[in-house]
Amino acid sequence: MGLSLEKKKALVQSVSNVLAGAQAVALAEYRGLTVAQMTDLRRQARESQVYLRVIKNNLARRAVEGSRFECLKEEFVGPVALAAGEDPVAVAKVLSKFAKDNKLLRVKVAAMGGKLISAAELDTLAKLPGREQLLAQLLGTMQAPIQSFVRVLNEVPSKFVRTLAAVRDSKETASSK
Repeated sequence: MGLSLEKKKALVQSVSNVLAGAQAVALAEYRGLTVAQMTDLRRQARESQVYLRVIKNNLARRAVEGSRFECLKEEFVGPVALAAGEDPVAVAKVLSKFAKDNKLLRVKVAAMGGKLISAAELDTLAKLPGREQLLAQLLGTMQAPIQSFVRVLNEVPSKFVRTLAAVRDSKETASSK
């Protein structure tokens, strides 16, 4: 039994809303995967905050119409799962990692910034550090000069205190003789 027209419209609208906030979308052919394997893929996607959905091709074509992912419109052929996310690296990592363990999952194509990218380019993207790690590296790089400056400023009073302690120690040793 198929979906009613209202449910189809709601589904298309829901996917369109997800695509509006996404930075990257990938299509993967899942033919031959078991239900357990698909459930595992969905779990991994959910943990990485990646939207993963199997949707009829006609409905998917309607969902991408008018979005920056309209370039994918002709790629909806055969059984494909749609993966979308705000972090392009997360989308790439989820699909690439799962595809390594399950040879039946085959990434067909992806899109970023309104342009198609190949599965090989998506694999290259998966090798990059994630958004959180990149932000941490950026923050560390930005903090390094400030930390060095604070150390230099702290060195002046520290040196003064060490000098006073050395004078005190020398006076104590001189007076004890």
